[in-house]
Amino acid sequence: MSEFIGEMITLNIMAFALGMDAFSVGLGIGMVRIRLRQIFKIGIMIGLFHVLMPMIGMLAGRFLSDRFGDIAAFLGGGLLLLLGMQMIWSSFKDDERKLMAPVGFGLLLFSISVSLDSFSVGLSLGIYGAKTALVLICFGVCACVLTWLGLLLGRKVQGWIGTYSEALGGGILMAFGIKLLLL
Repeated sequence: MSEFIGEMITLNIMAFALGMDAFSVGLGIGMVRIRLRQIFKIGIMIGLFHVLMPMIGMLAGRFLSDRFGDIAAFLGGGLLLLLGMQMIWSSFKDDERKLMAPVGFGLLLFSISVSLDSFSVGLSLGIYGAKTALVLICFGVCACVLTWLGLLLGRKVQGWIGTYSEALGGGILMAFGIKLLLL
């Protein structure tokens, strides 16, 4: 039972770290003053992609783990470490991207781009052998809720929070990568 609780805590922290990317992007989009109905749709779509992408990653990770064993565990830890560093790096870059409208095809591209990092984490968790259903529920719910929070808070606050939240998420992923490498 304590192993299950430990895994739940770990997965929720990882889900939070991944969701911080969606939260920070949501802050920026929320400042555009989109309607509540659209906020609901965006959150659901990002939540769905935070289920789909890690599921594909976990399947690939399990395949790699079965084929390559211990080497795959090092690859998973290294992947989390690199992903965390990339998130921190990108949070401090001065990237003046033009914001795409989060409707129709733009919403699909937006959801995929925000969820790509969850594929890599899913790959690592598949190598590690995490419980698939638990991972997908944690990631999907957390991403959906954090997206909604980001969009709603974006209506009220300035954009400086977004940079720090993405860096925090990257730091958490780096810590789990180091943990996997040292096990």
